[in-house]
Amino acid sequence: MITRKRLAAGVCGLLAAMTVALLPTPALAAGEPDADASPKVELTLDVSGSMRARDIDGQSRMAAAKQAFNEVLDAVPDDVRLGIRTLGANYRGEDRKVGCKDTRQLYPVGPLDRTEAKTAVATLTPTGWTPIGPALLGAADDLKGGDASRRIVLITDGEDTCAPLDPCQVARDIAAKGIHLTVDTLGLLPDAKTRNQLSCIAEATGGTYTSVEHTKQLRDRVHQLVDRAARPVVTPVATHGAADCTGAPKLKPGLYSDREKFAEHRWYRVDVRPGQELRASVSVAADRAVNNDYGVLLRASTVHGREIVRGAEAGDGRTDVISSGLRYPKAPSDAPDEDAPAADAVCLQVSNSFSAPASVKTDPGMPVELTVDLVDGPSGASDAAFFGLGHGWWLLITLALSGLVAGLLWGWISRWRVTVWRTN
Repeated sequence: MITRKRLAAGVCGLLAAMTVALLPTPALAAGEPDADASPKVELTLDVSGSMRARDIDGQSRMAAAKQAFNEVLDAVPDDVRLGIRTLGANYRGEDRKVGCKDTRQLYPVGPLDRTEAKTAVATLTPTGWTPIGPALLGAADDLKGGDASRRIVLITDGEDTCAPLDPCQVARDIAAKGIHLTVDTLGLLPDAKTRNQLSCIAEATGGTYTSVEHTKQLRDRVHQLVDRAARPVVTPVATHGAADCTGAPKLKPGLYSDREKFAEHRWYRVDVRPGQELRASVSVAADRAVNNDYGVLLRASTVHGREIVRGAEAGDGRTDVISSGLRYPKAPSDAPDEDAPAADAVCLQVSNSFSAPASVKTDPGMPVELTVDLVDGPSGASDAAFFGLGHGWWLLITLALSGLVAGLLWGWISRWRVTVWRTN
């Protein structure tokens, strides 16, 4: 009897152990997201002395920021890894070298403990300088790692006070690394200099700038940006164009980002099979002061240098982005599938005619965004490209025939009118 009880107990224990072993791990069972795949956001807040000013809805700028932060923290999506960094929060002295190093991470980037984060924000008191450049470098370091979207949300009421480290140049350097880190800037009641600097920082990284005058506006905008990080748009793939087509990177359909200096040419390659149509477009952003009158060229050619088609656009300084595009349908092959010719390499050349004053830095280059798509080529007469109208030949022939018919008709009517006039 005792032996049977011991045997039954042993069997039950073995079954229990097997059941536990087959169960998913606690992290997976709880549905926790993979840390490397989770979007990351760092809220970077200016805590300099000017944040004491009481001009936002009857309260200080610091109080408005704290209120907005508390409400945003309550609504952060569970899959977002959020951190908080401050600038000008600790040093009260007049030593500029020390004050320009005053930036620290208040709350580490990771799973959010709302109570702990709110407690940390509540301790902040407007104190010192405005080292925006060092704060951006620190925030970029805080967000390292992972493949998901990364976003810095910078909130300040003034321009950087720690020159010569130019925060706009810092933003360009961050963007040039190709790590797809976006900086969004919010200016609290900004003056013209602050607005220009924050706009430059945002534009350099593909972010946005917002001027804020009310607490609700600040709260709604920060919440929108955090939510945008959780639901990102397509991220461009960083690439590096070559100086000629021979060494150019081979691109597949997708969205790509690069950097191009003033008046530079960059080359890329795309394989196009018979019966396919290549569609490509390029946008170049003037993320710094440039001279008026500029242009961008997107040109497709064979590997031997024969031009196939081109698209060009000119600008006069009224817009920060200039774009152009092209379409190239490759004729289908009549050969059987097993004997069909291989894809031909098409060389894409991206050129610009930007220039700038001597005081403007040209390194890193301006942001370039290149879109490449391959679709089935036109196969019906209803498609204008099927007749080659994209090259203008059929349109030219049509106009010539129309002019000929109109001329003959007008000549016949004129002779008829003269004959009638002479008869009468």
